[in-house]
Amino acid sequence: MTAAESLEELAVLAESAGAEVLDRILQTRPAPDPATLIGAGKVAELAELAAASEASLILFDRDLTGPQIRNLERELQCKVLDRTQLILDIFARRARTREGQLQVELAQLNYLLPRLTGRGAAMSRLGGGIGTRGPGETKLETDRRRIWTRISKIERQLRTVRSTRTIQRKKRESVPLATVALVGYTNAGKSSLFNRLTGAGVLADAKMFATLDPTVRQMALPSRRRALLSDTVGFIRNLPTTLVKAFRATLEEVSEAALLLHVVDAASPYAETHFSHVLEVLAEIGAASTPQLVVLNKTDLLPPQEATAMAEALGRRLAAQRGGGGPALDLHQMTPASARTGEGLERIAALMDGMLDLDPVSEMRLHLPAGEGAALHMIHEYGRPREIRYDESGVWVRADLPQSIQRRLQQYAKRGTLPATPLI
Repeated sequence: MTAAESLEELAVLAESAGAEVLDRILQTRPAPDPATLIGAGKVAELAELAAASEASLILFDRDLTGPQIRNLERELQCKVLDRTQLILDIFARRARTREGQLQVELAQLNYLLPRLTGRGAAMSRLGGGIGTRGPGETKLETDRRRIWTRISKIERQLRTVRSTRTIQRKKRESVPLATVALVGYTNAGKSSLFNRLTGAGVLADAKMFATLDPTVRQMALPSRRRALLSDTVGFIRNLPTTLVKAFRATLEEVSEAALLLHVVDAASPYAETHFSHVLEVLAEIGAASTPQLVVLNKTDLLPPQEATAMAEALGRRLAAQRGGGGPALDLHQMTPASARTGEGLERIAALMDGMLDLDPVSEMRLHLPAGEGAALHMIHEYGRPREIRYDESGVWVRADLPQSIQRRLQQYAKRGTLPATPLI
């Protein structure tokens, strides 16, 4: 991704946070300036531009140190944020569950801790007051101590969350339901696709990071098996390390999934770059070897030949990324789709059905005594009946059933062909 493309993404992030982008500026230097990142001359130019446009906030597409933020705010006379701080602010606005709020606060505190030296009076909310300082303790030491105390408390609370999540996962695993996690670059259309596949009402917005808190819903596959589909937070280039660590409890849904539904915005000019960045994050959280079904979303915005070319290019990229570390992704494991129009959804479900090997489906022959309506309902609900014949002894059934259902109906199992009774 070029510097101009990165700056464009920063503008989209700013608009997602509710800001109005007034202007953009690029600086090329052989090395970053330790005091201001961009150098004294560029700072003076930026100060004039900010004053002329009456800007109240200046965003940098690079991480800034504490002294750099202090120096820039003094010279520019307005608030300064770097890229990571902007992303953290968006996460803080969008988190709705208690778990998400704790994860964002932990990430903010971990990012703030090494930058206390430059914040000056801005940190007064964390310290000050009678009885808050020990003998000879400076304000900086007080601030650090209070942050460390808060971090320890949040980490204890998140351990409880992880414990609860582990218990819930074990309960789910006691029932043979495979978990499929939706992953992808932010704003690729994951939530829209999730709603289409499950009928859920998850917020789907064009803004980046419109949904943060994970949502799990059940969906029926063509074989009548059930799968759990999990919608997760979108990834982004240079996702802050503090966020990856803080959201590890949420990302466990990805690392524990049997299949990843990797959603790519095929209409984006940066689709291949976004695809590569998602692969990097998946490798970081230990999910690089998990089978993937790549969904080229928004193909309704592309001519058909461009969607095919995109599939071929992404297939080569994934093969190169894995470099022999895992099975290469075949082109038949990629499929074009449109969450907006519904095109390709049936093929997605069929491919998911074929790629999930949990609770495999096979043919079974059964004889149900008269009055076993519950067993017959189970066959219709979770299986695919091939033949149903009735006689005076009950009901004869030949059906494709998951192994878990076969075990529950084993007492009715029969061998051979069905008797020549009336076919229903």
